[in-house]
Amino acid sequence: MAVDAIAVLGGGKIGEALISGLLRGERTAGQIVVSEKHPERAAYLAERFGIEVTDVASAVKQSATLLLAVKPQDIDALLAEIAPAIETRHVVVSVAAGVTTAHIERGLPDGIAVVRCMPNTPALVDQAMTAVAGGLHATDDHLAVAESLLGSVGRVVRVPEHQLDAVTALSGSGPAYFFYLVEAMIDAGILLGLPRALAAELIVQTAVGSATMLRDTGEHPVQLREAVTSPGGTTIAAIRELEVHGVRAALLAAIEAAAIRSRELGAE
Repeated sequence: MAVDAIAVLGGGKIGEALISGLLRGERTAGQIVVSEKHPERAAYLAERFGIEVTDVASAVKQSATLLLAVKPQDIDALLAEIAPAIETRHVVVSVAAGVTTAHIERGLPDGIAVVRCMPNTPALVDQAMTAVAGGLHATDDHLAVAESLLGSVGRVVRVPEHQLDAVTALSGSGPAYFFYLVEAMIDAGILLGLPRALAAELIVQTAVGSATMLRDTGEHPVQLREAVTSPGGTTIAAIRELEVHGVRAALLAAIEAAAIRSRELGAE
């Protein structure tokens, strides 16, 4: 095992996505070790990726970077397992939603560098959007470690930690909002008489094209929307209905609710 090895503690969907992304990048299977409490899941990860699967204490001792990829409600139990084996040489990178760096630091010996990250599920296709924030003992070098890890599955930005609940609500949960909208648009196509497969193809490619335009043109979404909206045309008729039904206000309220829930998870 390499001295700069990475221990992925938690082999769920996000853990798997990060393992897969690391292996597509510059990491080898010999540089990654995983700890997963469910035997069937552990066996699957070992077989698929050719990586070592072991217990938490052994994974910690073998690695320089500890990637905490468990659910928020499981974080305290994981920290209790990590604490006896961790050293100040370790960097702890957490992707547990809503769990603050202070919470993690309280569960570990003093002086451990902790970096909190909020990725999203497009990590599965190397298109994640991740924000990172450092804890009390995290330096720029520690943040760079986290950026390198999460950069293997998409884009990364640094933010102050107090902004991470908003990030969680906006980009962390964001894919679900888009999927929800696409689902509704496909249903609309069916209502208008299109076969489901055709409606899905039309909307998915429209979503991909629209997202690419937003990213690559640098234009404000209002400008891009207005370019589609002809006076007295079909698009403005649709936009009027969205406004009448309060879609914009509903989105604002939904994202605010997600941010509130993120803060609650961090306090539990």
